[in-house]
Amino acid sequence: MRILLIEDDELLGDGVRAGLAQHGHTVDWARDGEEALAALAATPHDAVVLDLGLPKVSGLDLLARMRGVGTRTPVLILTARDTVGDRVRGLDGGADDYLVKPFDMAELLARLRALSRRQEGRAEPLLRHGDLVLDPAARTVTQSGERVDVSPRELAILERLLENSGRVLSREALEQSLYGWDDEIASNAIEVHVHHLRRKLGADLIRTVRGLGYVVEKESE
Repeated sequence: MRILLIEDDELLGDGVRAGLAQHGHTVDWARDGEEALAALAATPHDAVVLDLGLPKVSGLDLLARMRGVGTRTPVLILTARDTVGDRVRGLDGGADDYLVKPFDMAELLARLRALSRRQEGRAEPLLRHGDLVLDPAARTVTQSGERVDVSPRELAILERLLENSGRVLSREALEQSLYGWDDEIASNAIEVHVHHLRRKLGADLIRTVRGLGYVVEKESE
């Protein structure tokens, strides 16, 4: 997932960003509400991790603006405000989940995976296609019961294609989901990763739609 982290505490923000990145997520980090609004307007994200006590624009005001313009990106509030009233205001204000600091990184990751499944309308925690199984929690890929070694980028591309099976994803859309603000992207990076996935998992898994992008075909019912 490409996640927008909105957190003004440098030490905590750096730790959260590192923890999310270690588990395969691409993280953009905004330190205040105004920077977050600009990021939301400029770049699509799969989820937002939102602190409430932000400079310039508060977390609740930011959330209200997001929902007011129809932004449906899942939002997980991550805050030290732990009263029932705080949780009620956050959830009724449009947040999808609420986690109180201090927190365990494993729980934050699990909650983000749950938000992703809910957004996709998928209950099954594993992604399956024939004899291929991708486990988003363990960050593993198996085929016919055998572990297949894939790089973090390869896994991220495969995960995105499986989540959107039957839908063509452009190279640009894949780049946007995989690379953050500070990442350098080689012009043929996606093509190289797809080539490696085909070599490891079979040439027929990922189909190129000329001029449009890539697709993993939806399996027949």
